[in-house]
Amino acid sequence: MVGQNRTRTFFRAMLYLLPALAIIAVFVIFPMFHTVRMSLFESFNIFDKTGEGFGLESYRKVISDPNFHKALANTFIYAIVTVPVSIAISLVIAVLLNSGIRGSKFFQTAYFLPYVTNAIAIGLAFRFIFHSEFGIFNKFLGVFGIDAIQWLNDPDYAMITLCIFGIWSALAFKIVIFLAGLQDIDPQLYQAARIDEASKWKMFTKITIPQLGPILAYQFVIATIGAFKAYVEVVGLFGDDGPLHAATTMVYYMYDKFYGANKYTIAAASGVIMFMIIMVFTFIQLRLSNRKTDR
Repeated sequence: MVGQNRTRTFFRAMLYLLPALAIIAVFVIFPMFHTVRMSLFESFNIFDKTGEGFGLESYRKVISDPNFHKALANTFIYAIVTVPVSIAISLVIAVLLNSGIRGSKFFQTAYFLPYVTNAIAIGLAFRFIFHSEFGIFNKFLGVFGIDAIQWLNDPDYAMITLCIFGIWSALAFKIVIFLAGLQDIDPQLYQAARIDEASKWKMFTKITIPQLGPILAYQFVIATIGAFKAYVEVVGLFGDDGPLHAATTMVYYMYDKFYGANKYTIAAASGVIMFMIIMVFTFIQLRLSNRKTDR
């Protein structure tokens, strides 16, 4: 009887999950397998889905391509800079908003607006902010006697500009998640700490941070994946991949190879490589977060 109930429950659950599983299979699993299959050919016809020259030649071309090296380096720089900085800033802002400062509801709405605003539109706004002649950034620097910087036209400043934009655009979602985590912390922990006359910094490091451990791990994983998939930020800010391809990323490299150069197998191979890199980083971060949780 118990076995029959479990079987019935299992099939009922699968029936409820079937629509979602079908969507995942069509739009996630099938494209993944098709990308891997495409990457194993030297040339591929996307119309009749046939390829020629089965092997790893596409991977060799990608790995030996200097443009891919540039895209890979830029993506790592973007991830290393934007992920920890955006998480630190968003955590500080979330703590301030959660402390009950005046106008906190207004600021919560204001900080969440970038998340529901089109990234291309925000990029256009940032183009004006970083404009070499009329930009607000250069106007501000001029107050201190600093000459105007070619933020969008100088290859030496392209990645700096992209990272600033990436940090700002990533704050909204992280602030909301941190606020949810902060509001779930038991207030009695802070009350006990005040009785022991603990400082605010000690309460932050000994209560807030440990209690937000799982959320911090989640934020790092999601932010790292998002950083490796940076494309809209690049196009929104520069319109292409920046001066002299200085701001090209792995996803932009993929897009350019597929739609620009019509090298479908190269694009597919670079996509598989990027997927493997993301998987490795995600695995490492999850292992590190699990070790901290076990302690």
